[in-house]
Amino acid sequence: MDYDYLIKFLALGDSGVGKTSFLYQYTDGLFNSRFISTVGIDFREKRMIYQSKGRNHRIHLQLWDTAGQERFRSLTTAFYRDAMGFLLLFDLTNEQSFLEIRNWIEQLRLHAYCECPDVVLCGNKADLEEKRVITEWRAREVAEKHGLSYLETSAATGQNVNRAVETLLEKVMIRMESAVDKAMLPGRRGRPRDITDSQLIGPPNQKCSC
Repeated sequence: MDYDYLIKFLALGDSGVGKTSFLYQYTDGLFNSRFISTVGIDFREKRMIYQSKGRNHRIHLQLWDTAGQERFRSLTTAFYRDAMGFLLLFDLTNEQSFLEIRNWIEQLRLHAYCECPDVVLCGNKADLEEKRVITEWRAREVAEKHGLSYLETSAATGQNVNRAVETLLEKVMIRMESAVDKAMLPGRRGRPRDITDSQLIGPPNQKCSC
């Protein structure tokens, strides 16, 4: 392997909010205005360097693209638990996609590796200012209510696309580094447990009863 960490992110949101275009913009710097609905799951990959505590870490990112249609939900939720972070997108020009944020967050609480996973909320299509129906203060209010980072992005121009992924990566790396002292790694549901938890170290002087 020529990387230090394999990090898996999942892009979520209603159909048509721009998840596929967002990921293509991030990995390839390209934008395709022709809309093709994702069927099931697809993914993109990218290598990068993450700096922490004076060290460079080689990161291999897997960015999973999910179908937003209701009929694919049972398939896509199977991937939630293996993802280490989530990009939750809505369309700034589409009221319904904004209202669905609450349902997507509930799905994360049910299926992700813990009830409070690392999430960055992205108000996408920020370049379509003349068609905008969701104000920035309204979106930030929802983000603050659910404890999410919020950025306004554009898959067309690249606005804040890199920043959104980098923000999520920083959150995940901080969680992973703190996992040295807390048994709360991606893949395990439940509360963070201190290393002194008796379930982790076992009772003192325990003897075999056989």
